[in-house]
Amino acid sequence: MTEQTTTTVEFSEMLPSVNPYVRFLKVFFGRKVVTFGFIIIVGLLFSALFAPQLAPYDPYEIDLDKTLLKPNWEHLLGTDALGRDTLSRIVYGTRTSLMVGFIAIAIASSVGMTLGLLAGYFGGLVNMVIMRLIDALMAFPIILKALIISALLGGGLKNVMIALGVGLISVYARLMCGQVLSVRENDYVMAGQVIGASNLRVMLRHVLPNCFPPLIVMLTLNMGAAILAEAGLSFLGIGIEAPGAAWGSMVADGYQYLLTHPVLSFAPGFAIMLVVLAFNLVGDGLRDALDPRLRGMI
Repeated sequence: MTEQTTTTVEFSEMLPSVNPYVRFLKVFFGRKVVTFGFIIIVGLLFSALFAPQLAPYDPYEIDLDKTLLKPNWEHLLGTDALGRDTLSRIVYGTRTSLMVGFIAIAIASSVGMTLGLLAGYFGGLVNMVIMRLIDALMAFPIILKALIISALLGGGLKNVMIALGVGLISVYARLMCGQVLSVRENDYVMAGQVIGASNLRVMLRHVLPNCFPPLIVMLTLNMGAAILAEAGLSFLGIGIEAPGAAWGSMVADGYQYLLTHPVLSFAPGFAIMLVVLAFNLVGDGLRDALDPRLRGMI
């Protein structure tokens, strides 16, 4: 028995240790669809950063002599009812969509994770009060909450980001609370409490880092949801105000020319579909790469 145990130990020591970063990259890029989504997101970030260099025309320049031109070599996606280049407005719309997505998710995740951390760690009355408020928020769909808040605050980029951020708080609070409830019973958390570490130190040093993997996946998935919600608000006329370049408002503006100039709606609509698909694919890849069951495997 002793000899068999010794042989097993020696064999396990001979196995090569897997670098966690190498494992993460191999799992993440192991599927072509995830790689495709990652490339799309990188391209969108590049487009947003270098929009002035990539856009062939000024997206806000009105030229009434070139209204409703169909796609041609001069204007690859044609022009809208005010003679503005459609391709240039789509390129600049990337900035708007990504800015709304990132800031709305930053607001929602910071507030929601804080509430969920407090509710899960302290439990009792704190948990009951916070979770009942979150339940009340979850009673309404995200887009409806964003519509109500946008209607109260008014349109504009800043108010849209606030509306979407508040609308997504409940998602992060519920997920964070569930993660904390499972993590706080672990030995390392109890050990920190026994040696006299403050609650803030235990939460930030031991609880929060061990709750991050599923939250990172949720952050990525909700980026697509936030961008789609912003497009919906802009389509309804409550989102980004004119003459700002936003994909949702471009779809709404081109809707009345759908039969004669379908590209005015189809082009920004395709951009919305592509960016939401890309973030969902990357979120799915992150879920696989951060799965603890795959640790130690290549």
